[in-house]
Amino acid sequence: MPEQKTLIMKFGGTSVGSAEALVSAIQIIRDAKKDWDRVVVVTSAMSGVTNLLLDSAASASHGKVDSLPAAESALREKHFAAADALIKNEKLREQTKAEINALILSLVDLCKAIAVLGEASPRAMDAVASLGERMSVYLLGAVVNDAGIKAKAIVSTEFVVTNAHYQNAHPDFKATTEKTRGLLNPLMDEGIIPITTGFIGATPEGAITTLGRGGSDYSAAIIGAVLPADDVWIWTDVDGVMTTDPRIVPEAVTLPEINYSEIAELAYYGAKVLHPKTIRPVLDAGIGLRICNTFNPSHPGTRLIAGVKSNGKVEGKVIKAVTAIRKQRLITIEGRGMLGVPGVAARAFGAVASTGTSVPLITQASSEQSICFAVPSELAPTVLSSLEKAFAAEIEDDDIDRVWATEDVSIITVVGAGMRHTPGVSGRVFSKLGNDGVNVLAIAQGSSEVSISLVVDAVDTENAVKALHELIVAS
Repeated sequence: MPEQKTLIMKFGGTSVGSAEALVSAIQIIRDAKKDWDRVVVVTSAMSGVTNLLLDSAASASHGKVDSLPAAESALREKHFAAADALIKNEKLREQTKAEINALILSLVDLCKAIAVLGEASPRAMDAVASLGERMSVYLLGAVVNDAGIKAKAIVSTEFVVTNAHYQNAHPDFKATTEKTRGLLNPLMDEGIIPITTGFIGATPEGAITTLGRGGSDYSAAIIGAVLPADDVWIWTDVDGVMTTDPRIVPEAVTLPEINYSEIAELAYYGAKVLHPKTIRPVLDAGIGLRICNTFNPSHPGTRLIAGVKSNGKVEGKVIKAVTAIRKQRLITIEGRGMLGVPGVAARAFGAVASTGTSVPLITQASSEQSICFAVPSELAPTVLSSLEKAFAAEIEDDDIDRVWATEDVSIITVVGAGMRHTPGVSGRVFSKLGNDGVNVLAIAQGSSEVSISLVVDAVDTENAVKALHELIVAS
């Protein structure tokens, strides 16, 4: 008997966000079933739903429940309109609407409980956040079945086992492997497509957890790794990974392929492609990954590859992509008294960590007279006060002259594994920016040499991206 091939397909929020989008998704699933023996579908919540759920819970934590009726009717309208448009079988349609309605009513109950307590625990927030995917899976399962494709909706809490780190849970791969194979393989053996929820899992005791940002992509990667699958396809609303944000540079194009280290850098530096966490299970299992467009399914999209070609350049491109993270501030700790004092950096980043802030870029002068790093603008005041507290004695003794923050800046990152093997790339990057009148405030380059990050004033963001994108075209 020939070996059967397994495909995991994940649909993002816009790919299941309306009746029209669902029609495209059904066709994609039907086509995949022709080419692949075994298919698993992972779905996100319909676009906009998770935000609505979390906003409702946040309002409830402040004792406000007056927006709940509006949230209820918005959720009903969105899901029921798609069910009415696409599910012809009356019994199936009514059953699906009843299942979705029960979840909407549980949102109301959860929000009322949160309002009484006056706070939303991470566990309660996960219970609320999971509702979007759970509504979506019943809807997608029903519309696919109604279209004559054998499918079964299964909530991933039944087989993705995680720890109890609510809002950013980590899967237990051993337990998850056992449960996933036990549940999904028998269905696929019968030719049934399991349709399951992304983003959510459960503790061994059954409490619902979520996998954090990018969680649905991560779910697809986890399922792909544990079955194992041959390929994972992420269906979204763009033609794959682009050379830069097309809203800044209309000439931006889709990259046919990109390697894991490049996409991790891009995702880290603000390109909304794949969360770096997503990539790990797929890379470890040696599984193919592709990003494709639900609304342009014939486009090949972007294929993730494990390494680079032998000369380090893919298709001759040294620089592959440019990305920008806006609304950052540079914080500097400076003072001659820091010279040769061990532990200043450790204490500084300990103070930053205590505020729960993530630092996307760090640069330190070799003289050790200053440490400079970026933080999101809205968190800068909190970080500054934490640092001032941590170094109060040094500031008092003038060992540290000052701790200060710039106005808003942007981090521009140039990514390309080919840079590692090409002398002079940094020189070209800075010459190009200089010629285009962009002033660089700080620089950081990872030792992997897959990316160079530089900080520019907020007003220079678009000019910097446009200038550097021209280097891609030229390389």
